Amino acid sequence: MSVILKYIEEHPDLTPRLIGITYKQFQDLWREADIVHLQKKAEAERLKTTKNVKRAGRKITLPIQEQILLTLLYLYQYPSFLYVGAQFGVCESTANTIFRYWLPILTELLPPSILEKVKKKVGDEEVVKEILTLHELTVDSTEQPIERPTDNEEQKEYFSGKKKNHTLKNQLIVLPKGEDIVDIKIGEKGPVSDIKIFKEQQKKFDPNQKFKGDKAYVGGVQISTPHKKPKNQELSLEQKEENKVLGANRIFVEHLIRRLKNFRIAAERFRLIRSNYESIISTVCVWFGKMTNRSLNFT
Repeated sequence: MSVILKYIEEHPDLTPRLIGITYKQFQDLWREADIVHLQKKAEAERLKTTKNVKRAGRKITLPIQEQILLTLLYLYQYPSFLYVGAQFGVCESTANTIFRYWLPILTELLPPSILEKVKKKVGDEEVVKEILTLHELTVDSTEQPIERPTDNEEQKEYFSGKKKNHTLKNQLIVLPKGEDIVDIKIGEKGPVSDIKIFKEQQKKFDPNQKFKGDKAYVGGVQISTPHKKPKNQELSLEQKEENKVLGANRIFVEHLIRRLKNFRIAAERFRLIRSNYESIISTVCVWFGKMTNRSLNFT
């Protein structure tokens, strides 16, 4: 047994500070993930008997529970694979292999947003969209630095003037009090404007759906935004008060984004292959869904 697993079993109350979820959630998670793992293993065995499938590489002997713990620890703490592997007594490449194997399995267990959860069921999707019209949803975006692209033209595509860095942008639409993620757009290029991304996301919703956002969304349809200060003029006291009320209602999406960024892999410079970005951020949103006990009951 690894030192970390032994530690959280002896100090379960400290588990959220190590991997971002509670000890009970971790226990439930690895049992669910183990079921998916066994299903994949059975399918692989079936293919081996029907096709000439070659299996290369050594078998990983680290117990399933510790493999999932390694994956969560990497997502939450974002160390190097060399460091996290050393914590579990495996080499750097094995830690990387374990992470890449479990990431898609963990993402399968719960979709990253409410709309993603119901989109395969047409009837449910329409009902959910209708329920959502009873609420004024909040939209906001966040940018994450990435490694500087080597190609000069690609550098220009990802360079964000706002952040003075090469970034990827994620835009979230959340419930009014920030209880859960309704929809998320992951991995847009940093320079793409917030309102352009929003207009694409908005197509997924009922035409009567109302939103609220910051000044980046001024000019959008069906969205409440703050009053912008006119050139060489001041806002009226009434306009300032309206901005204050809107800001107080919007703050919940800021809190939600902050909680997602507790997972350092979603906050610090993204070092992994860019093609993995969407699945990784989706997985982080999965954990947020588990922490909020995501359901379709919005009352």
